[in-house]
Amino acid sequence: MSGHPPGLFPEESGTAAWISEQFRGYIVSGRLGRGERLPTVRQAARDLGVAPGTVARAYKMLERDGLIVTRGAAGTRVADTPSVLPGALVADIRALVARARGDGVSEEDVVSAIRSVWATNT
Repeated sequence: MSGHPPGLFPEESGTAAWISEQFRGYIVSGRLGRGERLPTVRQAARDLGVAPGTVARAYKMLERDGLIVTRGAAGTRVADTPSVLPGALVADIRALVARARGDGVSEEDVVSAIRSVWATNT
């Protein structure tokens, strides 16, 4: 799974950060709802073709950020109070992605542009 973009935090890069960012996106966009169960570490590792330790590190990142909680036998679930983006913003993001794809713009270029605009509009 090499070649994936690094995580949002400079000290976090590699596959675990990429997995964490994928789940983060599902949670903040509302695709994974409050209390919804995530796959077990072993199942996610099998599905993604990575080592269980890699998924465990990704889950720890999400737990640290308050997006998921681990409840023993109840499994790992989306936290009751994750920071979910407003629906209108998610719709705008989907429209941006569709437009970028239609214009042949890469994900990396769109993300770089957003980070640049974000940094200059403080």
